[in-house]
Amino acid sequence: MTEPGFWDDQNTAQKVIDEANGLKSYVNKFDEIAERIDDLEVNYELVKEENDEELYEELNNEVTAVRQEINNFELQMLLSEPYDANNAILELHPGAGGTESQDWASMLLRMYQRWADSKGFSVETLDYLPGDEAGVKSVTLLIKGHNAYGYLKAEKGVHRLVRISPFDSSGRRHTSFASCEVMPELSDDVDIEVRTEDIKVDTYRASGAGGQHVNTTDSAVRITHLPTNTVVTCQNERSQIKNREAAMKMLKAKLYQLEIERQQQELADIRGEQKEIGWGSQIRSYVFHPYSMVKDHRTNMEIGNTQGVMDGDLDPFIDAYLRLKM
Repeated sequence: MTEPGFWDDQNTAQKVIDEANGLKSYVNKFDEIAERIDDLEVNYELVKEENDEELYEELNNEVTAVRQEINNFELQMLLSEPYDANNAILELHPGAGGTESQDWASMLLRMYQRWADSKGFSVETLDYLPGDEAGVKSVTLLIKGHNAYGYLKAEKGVHRLVRISPFDSSGRRHTSFASCEVMPELSDDVDIEVRTEDIKVDTYRASGAGGQHVNTTDSAVRITHLPTNTVVTCQNERSQIKNREAAMKMLKAKLYQLEIERQQQELADIRGEQKEIGWGSQIRSYVFHPYSMVKDHRTNMEIGNTQGVMDGDLDPFIDAYLRLKM
């Protein structure tokens, strides 16, 4: 950063600064934890000498807190793959079942918004299509924060809900599905080629709240990538140009994700692995009736506090998944 000409390219300079700040935060956190451990050792010797119940309780609480700090720090260290530090683009799509599954998608939307808030991340809605009677038909979020993609990649897959339906007058139990797609937000300099002849661009009037402007201009943009039949939409911005820019970023992120999945499938074929793709291959089940349990089928992590999970307490599932992938 002290080199002559460092600031000649503002974008490159800012990336270097961001990377340096990220590394500094790791070092500072490590030093902070090391200092707290030193303090614990001193307090431990004091407790042995004094044999004081109050000091013992205080030491025990501090050990628990430091253990959690170490666990969180270790989890951050696991997020070292390309784009883990990036913002995340998260899409929710209900499965078959109409209002039932659309309501389930809206419950997942609230869950991820709560989780993002607990992390201090900001959430921006890029696209939102409300359900016919309740819930959502589809929603796309941009979740901004350091390591947002690294954490949320653990959520990619099909989520299954079992409950007594509030929409069934007979009070019967229903099973609903919704899929969660997660991609990293890519910077403009990432080399993913999108040829003009390979895309189809449609414009339409944005739906939902947004004032008079939204309802009178064709500001919303839909881009279809013809070779892969990948579709992205954006209606968050007030101008068609900005929506197109945002949609192109989303398209590049999806194409990147498709390439990663293709490489993983090739490896699976070489190893002879059989992986089903479909609504029967859910990654997690949320059971509200006849008992309360959320279970991740990849890690076998189970949590009985379903309300806590729906309020955004996803860290145990994310932690277990990332450690499994080590």
